[in-house]
Amino acid sequence: MTHRSDHDPRDPHRQPLKGRGATIDPPNRYAPSRVVAEDDGWSHATAEAGTDQEGLWTGGRIATVVATEDAKSALSWNRSPDLPFDRSINPYRGCEHGCIYCYARPSHPYWDMSPGLDFETRLIARSGLDERLRDELCKPGYRCQPINLSGNTDCYQPIEAELGTTRTLLELLLECRHPVTLVTKGSLILRDLDLLGELARHRLVRVMISLTSLDRDMKRRLEPRAASPETRLKIIARLSGAGIPVGALVSPVIPGLTDHEMERLLAAASSAGAGTAAWMLLRLPREVAPLFEDWLLTHYPERATKVMSLIRQCRGGADYDNRFGHRLRGEGVFADLLAQRFTKACRRLGLNDRSAITLATDQFRPPSRQGSLF
Repeated sequence: MTHRSDHDPRDPHRQPLKGRGATIDPPNRYAPSRVVAEDDGWSHATAEAGTDQEGLWTGGRIATVVATEDAKSALSWNRSPDLPFDRSINPYRGCEHGCIYCYARPSHPYWDMSPGLDFETRLIARSGLDERLRDELCKPGYRCQPINLSGNTDCYQPIEAELGTTRTLLELLLECRHPVTLVTKGSLILRDLDLLGELARHRLVRVMISLTSLDRDMKRRLEPRAASPETRLKIIARLSGAGIPVGALVSPVIPGLTDHEMERLLAAASSAGAGTAAWMLLRLPREVAPLFEDWLLTHYPERATKVMSLIRQCRGGADYDNRFGHRLRGEGVFADLLAQRFTKACRRLGLNDRSAITLATDQFRPPSRQGSLF
């Protein structure tokens, strides 16, 4: 299988695709072959016409394609001391939100696709998850602890509107009184206010809304198909007003690009009704680093050198540090300053009352293996 090759970020004719995050499409690292572009003198002509052979120029369009995978299991388990959960469910592989920084991008090559544009345009929907989850919750040795939706890609990305997998899972979790946590930047979560409200009534749900920037232009480039900053604050307000525990996840904090907004993001979230907050430093594992750096050169060339320098200062001189205890926060003077700013802002705003986020696990009852008749 061949893949689109990288393009020179200095090429004046190469422009990012409207509504897509990745500016390059690096090859699948497991592919046995790759295509390398060579300038034969015709490339500028095709660029001026609006597209090249691969549809990577302004004016070109890459449609979102969704394939289906029969789920063999529902729960994914982890032993990471950095995460507040040990199990999660991922209804989808790939994410149409197209966030350039997404740490899940390197997982797409496992499905013989690129972590670049393929990740946000060639999606995989996992079918039968509710049946698999029902089976797993019925196992005699199952021990109830909160399940996170989703640990990898957003469970409320646009294709959820048609497929409804997340809603089906929430219905099952409510049926068996199982606690669940959700992290999203999608407005589709408001569709499920009824289920979330009922879960909240039993102390079975906690929601975190991802906030990256209040700058609409920054958001459009950084997270092209995710909800706007204003919409996300409205989501927090609606959830809070419905009695659903909701917090703000200020993530990723990008040194030299979005870090100056930390206090304003927390203040806006608190005003909207958020009761808790958390933050994470930008992560650049594997192919995410060159994807992000090319994105910087394309959209913010004057800041690229400074941003990458600050990132490396927080990562021991490298683009990424995957050590537990370091990968989400970084280290060094700049990372320590970010942590101090976050702590002081939360204290001032009255965020992070830990008693407000404890979920019940003693109400769990294994679901019926037959499921609902209706």
